[in-house]
Amino acid sequence: MKTKTRRRDKVNIVTLGCSKNLVDSEVMLTQLRGNKIDTTHEAENDDANIVIVNTCGFIDNAKQESIDTILRYADAKSEGLVEKLYVTGCLSQRYKDDLEKEIPQVDAFFGTRDLPLLLKRFKADYKKELVGERVLTSAGHYAYLKIAEGCDRPCSFCAIPLMRGKHISKPIEELVLEAKNLAKNGTKELLLIAQDSTYYGLDIYKKRNLAELLQNLADVDGIDWVRLHYAFPTGFPLDILEVMAQHPNICNYLDMPLQHGSTNILKAMRRGTTREKQEELIATIREKVPGVALRTTLIAGYPGETDKDFQEMYDFVERSRFERLGIFTYSHEENTHAYNFKDDVPDKVKQERANAVMELQEKISYEINQEKIDKTFKVLIDRAEGGSFIGRTEFDSPEVDNEVIIDGASHARLGDFCNVKINDATEFDLYGEVV
Repeated sequence: MKTKTRRRDKVNIVTLGCSKNLVDSEVMLTQLRGNKIDTTHEAENDDANIVIVNTCGFIDNAKQESIDTILRYADAKSEGLVEKLYVTGCLSQRYKDDLEKEIPQVDAFFGTRDLPLLLKRFKADYKKELVGERVLTSAGHYAYLKIAEGCDRPCSFCAIPLMRGKHISKPIEELVLEAKNLAKNGTKELLLIAQDSTYYGLDIYKKRNLAELLQNLADVDGIDWVRLHYAFPTGFPLDILEVMAQHPNICNYLDMPLQHGSTNILKAMRRGTTREKQEELIATIREKVPGVALRTTLIAGYPGETDKDFQEMYDFVERSRFERLGIFTYSHEENTHAYNFKDDVPDKVKQERANAVMELQEKISYEINQEKIDKTFKVLIDRAEGGSFIGRTEFDSPEVDNEVIIDGASHARLGDFCNVKINDATEFDLYGEVV
């Protein structure tokens, strides 16, 4: 008489949203595998009987994508294709009660800091000996390094503190250990991320300690590039500029979300700064770190944004000539300070304003890129595509910035650096050959 053997559990983690969520998924993957649980990340064959959806709840489009993904797997569960469905991340943290009522097929919802509770569902333990270890889901030659969690800023439009909680910095020694482990496994570029990287250290060292962290990470053997993201402009620690200038493996790149260029709107946003102060900071950064590429993000259509406010932002972009820029239309988020105000800029006007800024940025980016023709740059090769190699200079972060397209006949390997002479350029791409 045959006995039915229970199929061994296989877990698939599905990640939505930003790079910070991706790091969380990689830590989850590491912990589950460390507990001898068969786990994959975004498996193509969909043969897992347990699915964990790591959600984003940042703005309306991201929330909708998260809900659609949960519903897709809820349907799969109803059809018997999935046995267990767990939901974690920002959307789950923010709307847990509502989601439990609306999508009962989900077995459990977890918040952004509930990994130990999620592991208990698998009769697994959070293994402290795995702190600093991480299974990467990307190619591996670059990796995101999350230096802090949460945010203490009072920005009126932002729901991140509702989802991620208060700012908590990771100790320097823990981050250095993680960086060393990544380097041993072939990582050459570290992308430092946090909700607010310039606040780093205030909670555990009682001072802004980003400069010391950068210094320590720059000294890790095998790390060729250290790239800094999400530097809040108010209270910007100027001592990091000296460290950036001193260390050739700290990229001449700074991602600093400024959000607007009108002092009136910056005040309404509770950013703690003015357009004039932002312009002074930009000038200081460019003076202390010659050749730095500045990336920023802006918001169009904040409540009360007049034509005059928008023109001030447009002129600010025109004067500042950011090397990289992205712009979002304002999203009216529940339980934020700005939710108390009327969302009075029509969607059409928001989009028109965002488009106008991006058209301006295209022109600026084209002019900056044209200056790179006939120059040679160190390029990290990310992938091969359509008979070409695709890479990046130190002035570009993966997925959001410019790329260098190299003829496939060139001698190059994925994950390696090579020197590339630029022979053509468009608004957002450079074309070159290995020399």
